[in-house]
Amino acid sequence: MDIAKGTRRRMNIEGADVSGSTFEDVNMSGWTAHNVNMSGLRIDNANLAGLHVNNANMAGANLTDCRIEGMRINGIAIEDLLAAYHQGKKD
Repeated sequence: MDIAKGTRRRMNIEGADVSGSTFEDVNMSGWTAHNVNMSGLRIDNANLAGLHVNNANMAGANLTDCRIEGMRINGIAIEDLLAAYHQGKKD
């Protein structure tokens, strides 16, 4: 199915297999996903400000060249963790 240059708001997709799909230049603000398999998902040039991820398997996840101001994992500021890590490498 191709949806190009249109508006589809408040879509409810349940029990669907959309593997292999590509989303480009799409506004997904306010989007919610429950019980989804996103293994192998690739996200490039995205605004994920305010993203909340709960109870997720992120084994092998890789963040590269990302802005992390205010980002936390289990309540711990990532900036603080990285600063401590880099300080430890100097010692």
